[in-house]
Amino acid sequence: MSGQFQSAQSPPALSPQDAVERALQVAKSDDCLVIADESSSANLRWAGNTLTTNGVSRSRQLTVIAISRGHDGARVGVVSRAGVTDDQIPDIVAEAEHEAAEGPTAEDAQPLVTSAAGAADGDWDQLPAATEIGVFAHFAQELGGAFATAASSGRKLYGFAEHDLTSTYLGSSTGLRLRHDQPTGRLELNAKSADMAKSAWAGISTPDFKNVDVSSLEADLAQRLGWADRSVELPADRYETLLPPTALADLLIYMYWSAGAKDALDGRTVFSKPGGGTRIGERLSGLPLSLHSDPAAPGLKAAPFVIAHASSRDSSVFDNGLSKGHTDWIANGTLAALTQTRYTAHLSGEPVTPAIDNLIMDVPDPAGSLADLVGKTGRGLLLTCLWYIREVDPQTLLLTGLTRDGVYLIENGEVTAAVNNFRFNESPVGMLSRITEVGATTPTLPREWGDYFTRAAMPPVRVEGFNMSSVSQAS
Repeated sequence: MSGQFQSAQSPPALSPQDAVERALQVAKSDDCLVIADESSSANLRWAGNTLTTNGVSRSRQLTVIAISRGHDGARVGVVSRAGVTDDQIPDIVAEAEHEAAEGPTAEDAQPLVTSAAGAADGDWDQLPAATEIGVFAHFAQELGGAFATAASSGRKLYGFAEHDLTSTYLGSSTGLRLRHDQPTGRLELNAKSADMAKSAWAGISTPDFKNVDVSSLEADLAQRLGWADRSVELPADRYETLLPPTALADLLIYMYWSAGAKDALDGRTVFSKPGGGTRIGERLSGLPLSLHSDPAAPGLKAAPFVIAHASSRDSSVFDNGLSKGHTDWIANGTLAALTQTRYTAHLSGEPVTPAIDNLIMDVPDPAGSLADLVGKTGRGLLLTCLWYIREVDPQTLLLTGLTRDGVYLIENGEVTAAVNNFRFNESPVGMLSRITEVGATTPTLPREWGDYFTRAAMPPVRVEGFNMSSVSQAS
């Protein structure tokens, strides 16, 4: 056990609620915000069709945000600590207040939120939620069956499952008392041939591991290893390409992270309008694409109010407790919003639209499953996933990266061979205008960004002229 408010020699730890109240009680600054996070994590790992390790851990963190207001503006001091005891809280508050007194004025200064109607989704007085190894009970049984199936056919399964649960308590000197419980789960499953020469990957996001169909995942991986029995070398080129939900998620999540209003207003990004302003209202796709976030989305639920441990260009500590709701980022193919704090909304004249920790893309009349899209393809490529994604040019949001764990050739509606890996150069914003077909939206796990962003639902899409800029030797 690590990161507790107490040490082994200390008296029983304060509850997160009591820690928040204690910090607010001793605060002397003009305004104060306190955030207490209590987290627990459980994991399983396996290799070669055998479970190898499992474990559970717990941690706590206390963040104090002191705000000093004067005639020339507001100054902010932020201090976060793990392992905080009751007698240390006054020192942490004093340190935050000292930082506020000595710091520069905050350009994002606003009055603190005084109410968050509709935002609270948890009972402040309840004990923190926690996960434990039993969350994998049914899943582990299913995994054992997948091990047996794979072994009988000469395949080996590798991977891991993780489940995290964080209870966040937010209190303020203006009277806010908000609490949110955030479950986060992910599974990554990799199948390899007996000689280790062929590899296929699948991943899913789940809040609770209750409905994970491991046998279907294993069967899909087996099919893709079978596709690799024949291999073809292809040159770098622009190809008609089918992106599965996981690959599309990685590209659009990066686009979402780059959609801050402040950077766009300052002329730094692909969402900056030539001559000043932003591209809100500009059509990005000829299809009726919708890209949106919703804290109440089933299976993808996220915090319904702002939780900001520090200010950045895209978030503001002054917005802590601000309610969030359904937000359209792209509506009917048109850019509808960028991530906005109250400060940037004042600059842009647009509504306040804080970032939300999920992302969903869909269309009114989807074209079916990924298999349906394959069946309608004359000749093209089918990707599995992307990795090592890096930004090349923020003005166009040009990204580069590599394909991984299976690129396949489609001919006359059937997958006929595996092909070599590629390095790609693509802008997800530019790519939106070249999406010609969109399938049905399903929950997915981004391969590259799964450590940071798991709550996504995406469709498979057909992209005209996806730029495979060079052949890669990566496996």
